[in-house]
Amino acid sequence: MTITQTVEIPSSHSLTIKIPREVPTGATVRLELKIIPFEKKEEKSPTLHLTKKELDGMLQTAHTPISDSLTGILANLGNITVEQIREERLAKYL
Repeated sequence: MTITQTVEIPSSHSLTIKIPREVPTGATVRLELKIIPFEKKEEKSPTLHLTKKELDGMLQTAHTPISDSLTGILANLGNITVEQIREERLAKYL
């Protein structure tokens, strides 16, 4: 039996645990308590805005199997973000 509950920690830092009635009294149980604080972070992923001309200029200086394969993938896409590049690169594995 797994019970998951999200709670707000009170100023007393004290919590009361109620066990479901399905667990018989006198039973030996293992209780696991994981405290995972939720942090509110708004992370913006970096975007890369390159024109095809700028990308071609960068790729002409570095000829590797990866850059050569990216040239083929990005040939008809225009201005795209880093996430879109990653999705296109991984699309053949899905």
